[in-house]
Amino acid sequence: MCVKLVKPFVVLGFAVMLAGCGTALTGSKPEALDTVTLSAASSSATRKSQVQILIAEPKALKIYDSQNIVVATSATGLEYLGGAQWADRLPSLVQGKLAEALQNAGYSGIGLPGQGLAIDYQLITEIRDFSVRTDAGDRANVEIFVKLLNDRNGDVVASRAFEGSAAASLGNYPAALDAAFAKVSADIVAWVGKGVR
Repeated sequence: MCVKLVKPFVVLGFAVMLAGCGTALTGSKPEALDTVTLSAASSSATRKSQVQILIAEPKALKIYDSQNIVVATSATGLEYLGGAQWADRLPSLVQGKLAEALQNAGYSGIGLPGQGLAIDYQLITEIRDFSVRTDAGDRANVEIFVKLLNDRNGDVVASRAFEGSAAASLGNYPAALDAAFAKVSADIVAWVGKGVR
């Protein structure tokens, strides 16, 4: 995997513009990106549950709401990882993998918006961090804030921020983020089991 950091917005836009010009002038193809995905947590302690849970798409800051992999170079500096991308927009990918993780744990009534479920609960999430920090010893950090909403009466049953981290090394940032997400998603599944009835 070709790994480089690309500053978002201005630099990325300029690079795309130059790549387009180069392709038009030379006829060469733009550099292919490695496409990576996340794993869905599996559960050894599965439960049979008919409860219907809707998994809403997570909210996220614009920098996370794309296929770009984010690298934090300082407390306020964010860049994109060059040469690699997520298989889908990160919020959509997280939504699908959370749904799959709950299904793996034995919940048969898991659905996404538009699937016509008569739902009992909604899982509402916000991606607060999904980046590799290079200024603090190369750590992949994932933080997702979750609310479990009783859809019958609109009450928030519980809410909590979940965090996970994993050691990262240059060239292996996506795998480190996947490991951090695996911890977070497994914790979310266990927490949902305590909140639904």
